Amino acid sequence: MKEEKISNTVSNAEINKSGTEDAATNTKSYKLEFFGKGSEFFKITIVNWLLTLITLGIYFPWARVKQLKYIYGQTSLNNERFHYSGTGWELFLGFIKAILLFIAWYFIIFLFGLINPIFAIIFIILSYVAIPPFFIHGSLKYSMSRTSYRGVRFGYRGNRGELIVKFLIGTFLTIITLGLYSSWFSMNIRKYTHENFRYGDIEFSNDCNGSDFFWIIIKGYFLTLITFGIYSFWFNRDLFNYYWNNLKMKKDEKNITCRSTATAGGFFELILVNLLIIIFTLGIGLPWVQIRTNKFICDNVKLKGDIDIDTVLQTEEEYIDATGEEAIDVFGV
Repeated sequence: MKEEKISNTVSNAEINKSGTEDAATNTKSYKLEFFGKGSEFFKITIVNWLLTLITLGIYFPWARVKQLKYIYGQTSLNNERFHYSGTGWELFLGFIKAILLFIAWYFIIFLFGLINPIFAIIFIILSYVAIPPFFIHGSLKYSMSRTSYRGVRFGYRGNRGELIVKFLIGTFLTIITLGLYSSWFSMNIRKYTHENFRYGDIEFSNDCNGSDFFWIIIKGYFLTLITFGIYSFWFNRDLFNYYWNNLKMKKDEKNITCRSTATAGGFFELILVNLLIIIFTLGIGLPWVQIRTNKFICDNVKLKGDIDIDTVLQTEEEYIDATGEEAIDVFGV
């Protein structure tokens, strides 16, 4: 009897660690929580503002890392926190490289302008198509690599060339269809990037498609217009639900699916209170807004499946080049 009790205790402990198991369906619930507090994040933000101001902006990369470490560290899955391992120095070096690239870009435009203004215009147009995927690729590789859970890194395995081609095709089709193709363009990029996400040996996938997204946008846009903005809360709910409900994870033959429980009422409360906080604090309450938003996301995303987190293996390598991460801000991508 004692041995059976000990065995049952160990088994229950393992279940609680990797997810709450449903004996009838053999599925697990993975509890996502956010424990951040506005007062704590406000202190971090104030210190960051002051040090960034005193150092004439040089401290900004370190300020950003402090905020990210706090946000990640307050996000929990089954009572275990996520971790962000990026450093201020990595972001600072990435920022310097991004600035040099920005200067070089302007210099090339200047040279083309001297030769023939048409060349400069063509170069600018091509740049606005090629630059976003170039830096998005680098940003995803860096940010995913610097994110970990239970000591196992996330990763991004997308190919920069493939992403640029998708952007070129998507931009061309969006232009010749006068913007109608933008929904398919957006979902194709989302699907491609998500399917190249990894958490150890867990693969991500996304079932989104342009047709469904197009009708969500059309319905949301016109109903919001007709109702003088009232429908915007339902519109936000539909977008949030669509983004999350199509996201899945797979390991071998096992899966985890995401489901959103967000409601229009929930978005109404979130947006209204956030707006009032910003207005009545003259922007000082922004840290509380960020905390409330993160808590809303975690409270409204549910994960279910049969993947045992204890069996996840480390497969992703470290990536420390933050040029893409910083270039997104520098180039305004």
